[in-house]
Amino acid sequence: MTMMKKDFISIKDLTLKEIEDIFSLTDKLKKNKEKFSRVLSGKTLALIFQKPSNRTRVSFEVGMHQLGGNSLYLAPHEINLGVRESIADVAKTLSRYVDAIVLRTFEHKNILEMAKFSSVPVINGLSDFSHPCQALADIYTIKEKLKNIKNKTLAYVGDGNNVCNSLLLSCPKVGMNINVATPKGFEPQKNILLDAKDMAKLQKVTINLFHNAFEAVKGADVIYTDVWASMGQEKEAKARKKIFKEFQVNKRLIQLAKKGVLIMHCLPAHRGEEITDEVINSKNSVVFDQAENRMHVQKAILIKLLK
Repeated sequence: MTMMKKDFISIKDLTLKEIEDIFSLTDKLKKNKEKFSRVLSGKTLALIFQKPSNRTRVSFEVGMHQLGGNSLYLAPHEINLGVRESIADVAKTLSRYVDAIVLRTFEHKNILEMAKFSSVPVINGLSDFSHPCQALADIYTIKEKLKNIKNKTLAYVGDGNNVCNSLLLSCPKVGMNINVATPKGFEPQKNILLDAKDMAKLQKVTINLFHNAFEAVKGADVIYTDVWASMGQEKEAKARKKIFKEFQVNKRLIQLAKKGVLIMHCLPAHRGEEITDEVINSKNSVVFDQAENRMHVQKAILIKLLK
């Protein structure tokens, strides 16, 4: 993978074989942490964050440390990306110092520009368009819990946001069906849907859109939700609470899904809004397994890109 520079920008960029290889390596990393404790010795990862973070920052920093490497956190005010200095100049400069860059940003074009001008691998730590590290960890978690994920159904309930986009690209690629339930006007992007439907045809799985959460979760193996207003949408939060009120993941909703349905959330959760305490704290909830698996899957990605 490192004969020529390879970035990790979108799930769309990965083949099924590459996903399976990442998951196989993740299994090994979870079973024997010590075996891989020096594999990235001498390597340094730059973390450029324009958005605050808990899981993304900690999972990459701790993961890199566990692999024997170093990480360098660059907060929004330190670089002021695209204002104090152009993205191209930052990419070219950091490429002389570090071995890989994680960028967590707002506009997806910033990731693409960073990748274009960087001579070291660039990883999408989140953009308004996609969150591929999260989606890979999610699919890995589902596989870990259900073993066989072929033709299982994930129901995503809420905003057609970056996480929804990445799940739409992930599920059909690994042979899962996906139902998406959003209020009218909050559907996922059309170009993502087209790409996802192309993959669904190849894998012979289904993608269905709903404007009713109860219809979407019928018979689902997994129910997934996210906040109704993401970072940068704070001014819309009050209005969105009214629009999304029928899209809360609660006890009444999950009763329509399969018995033992997995409950997922990428966190942070606004408890009492998109999901109730009762559901997120239930035995069906795997949200903290998801959070942990971010680190294990990202360690596998780092090894694949840097070894």
